[in-house]
Amino acid sequence: MNDLARAANRLEKESSPYLRQHAHNPVDWYPWGAEAFDRARREDKPLFLSIGYSACHWCHVMERESFENEETAAVLNAHYVSVKVDREERPDVDDVYMSAVQTMVGRGGWPLSAFLFPDGRPFFGGTYFPPDDRQGRAGFRTILEKLAEAWRERRDELAKGADEIVAQVEEANRIAERSGRETLSAATGNVLTATLKRTFDARYGGFGGAPKFPPHLALEWLLLKGAGGDSIARSMALKTLDAMALGGIHDHLAGGFHRYSTDERWLLPHFEKMLTDNAQLLPLYARAFVLTGRDLYWRTARGIGDWLLSEMRGGEGGFFAATDADSEGEEGKYFVWSEPEVREIAGADAALFASAYRVRPEGNFHDESTRQATGLNVLHLDHEPTAEDEARLAPVRARLLDRRRRRVPPATDDKRIAGWNALTISGLAVASSILGEPRYLEAARECARFLLTQMRDGEGRLLRTWKGGEAKILAFLEDEAYLALALLDLADAEPDTAEARHWATEARRVVSGLRRRFMRPGVPGFTFTGEGHEPLLVRTRDLFDKAIPSGPGAAARALARLGRREGDAALAAEALAAVEEVSGLMERMPHGTESWHLAWEELRTGGLVRTGLASDGDAEEGQSEDERISEKGSEPGEAGGPVRVSASISTDRVAPGEMLEVRIAIDVAAGWSLTGDRPLAVEAWGGPDLRCSAIELPPRRTVRHEDGTAEPGYQGHVGVTLVFDVRPEATEGEHPIAVSLRYRACGEGTCLPERALALTVPVIVLKR
Repeated sequence: MNDLARAANRLEKESSPYLRQHAHNPVDWYPWGAEAFDRARREDKPLFLSIGYSACHWCHVMERESFENEETAAVLNAHYVSVKVDREERPDVDDVYMSAVQTMVGRGGWPLSAFLFPDGRPFFGGTYFPPDDRQGRAGFRTILEKLAEAWRERRDELAKGADEIVAQVEEANRIAERSGRETLSAATGNVLTATLKRTFDARYGGFGGAPKFPPHLALEWLLLKGAGGDSIARSMALKTLDAMALGGIHDHLAGGFHRYSTDERWLLPHFEKMLTDNAQLLPLYARAFVLTGRDLYWRTARGIGDWLLSEMRGGEGGFFAATDADSEGEEGKYFVWSEPEVREIAGADAALFASAYRVRPEGNFHDESTRQATGLNVLHLDHEPTAEDEARLAPVRARLLDRRRRRVPPATDDKRIAGWNALTISGLAVASSILGEPRYLEAARECARFLLTQMRDGEGRLLRTWKGGEAKILAFLEDEAYLALALLDLADAEPDTAEARHWATEARRVVSGLRRRFMRPGVPGFTFTGEGHEPLLVRTRDLFDKAIPSGPGAAARALARLGRREGDAALAAEALAAVEEVSGLMERMPHGTESWHLAWEELRTGGLVRTGLASDGDAEEGQSEDERISEKGSEPGEAGGPVRVSASISTDRVAPGEMLEVRIAIDVAAGWSLTGDRPLAVEAWGGPDLRCSAIELPPRRTVRHEDGTAEPGYQGHVGVTLVFDVRPEATEGEHPIAVSLRYRACGEGTCLPERALALTVPVIVLKR
């Protein structure tokens, strides 16, 4: 049956575009609320909870395969009360049940699928389920039938499991308490810096393997440290920003970035474009431009800002939530190109454009679900174009964009989310002064006025979402915290003016309300939900950064910034207490608590907090070993350690067009060896002007172990040579070369954990 011919279900009356997408499913959907739970209790049925968002590709897939299927819908309608939730409207609901699903299956994602008792306790869950049984995996319909049978015949067993899940979610929510406290000092941030250096992908930028998400807060931290003199932190940030700006994750035609890369090279994107990503990347590229003066960063930042203003802004001044990955039922169809189409549009510059943007007859885009080649191309660059090439490429991009706009575009989720709009205000305010673009500042002001007027309830409290002239859902901690920071960014963007004083006053009001509604009574810190919010299974904390900053971490940062601005020691003390409460997490899980580290930096450098601070002289003393190694460019070796590493360079001064060598000396103690699938992995990066053209490792030898076994590896002295070409257009000045080594040492009957080292070697480019 055609969707439009079906009678609409309850979701037709919802304002969320995501919920409305399901309004003509044959599933008897309910929005989250008392009506659904009351019916489940009355009819003694479990609830099926499905959580997603409008730009979620796999949410659309599961809808097409299961929720639009009449037979599957009949099973759901007969045995369950089905509830659909937009996670962007209700992050509190999403957080609780995401924690539960992660507890059950060890992973999470969207669409989120959970099965609940009528009192909200979850007893089974997962993410995307295929419609039918495949390769030994139960399909969605099979799961529905088996769980319905278990509900009838083994409910006590389900209840026992549900109680255990709830207990585990509650225990996970006490992670800060379990992690204890560490003394905060000037050296606290070094553990974060060292962790990022250890986990950095020196070949492609970013952290870890595929999929790769823009690491917004890690980049903010590295740029901060880089501006303070840490050359490796600076190189890591710029390497990642380069890779993303050149890669397919970047929309080279309209500007802005897609959600994430499905591969480790930033080439093949998941094509939805989120307001949150672009709001946070805008100020990062602007700050990178300040650090380097490079046109790539200026153009990328301007592309984000212009895309936000031209395609993501409503008439009232607010910004839309996202654009979809799919169009005409296919992921990425709007964004990819065949080689003949590109050549036809590019005309006389076709060869240059195809070469620059890696357009090939066979294509480079593979379907994410099937991994099948499509013969189509995602535009991406291998390196930054010269000024001369850019002058020829820009008109071709404009023609391609004009052609692309004639296609059927992806859907836009045009609801306005308070916190996401606040992040956008911050990004535009920071970028406006750096890029000299008054349009960005005026757009930030207009958006702030929109949030402060049209997104308030009758009591003056901020509301979470707005669409079609109606605001609803009481704001969560992240909304209030991001708004406070946004108002302070606006005040900083136009200092010493009446307008700045107005924004600072509004920031004080927001912080006052935030403290009243979200501070935990009698103990330090904040909760994600607060006064006026619906009680859920567990009141979560949201202590870790994800695609957006931790709500409590952002709140602590807002208190610290306002306290510093106004000399308010009491505010600073509250922020300090909140940071101290999670200091154990900051030490043990630094990558994921960047917002807390940034809050601590604000406090540490703000002049209002003294407790526990080490002197400046203690900072170097408190550095982790890896950071000292990185700054010196060599590995002194732990006392009695089996591996020692040092670096030397053929010359520390080169001219454009020349070459140089970096030699790494690795000495393995007698009785020890480097073994494993990759006994020694070496990556190197010299920035856009120094290209690593070769990494020469000696051949592996046969290593014989005490137990008589043998395998390829390295023993004794191992010499590695790295060759760098200096580009003819290289700029004068210092160009630090970053080298990353990974190895595992085995000997004396044991194997040590894999070791990761980051070294830096400074090179001066001088034009002769």
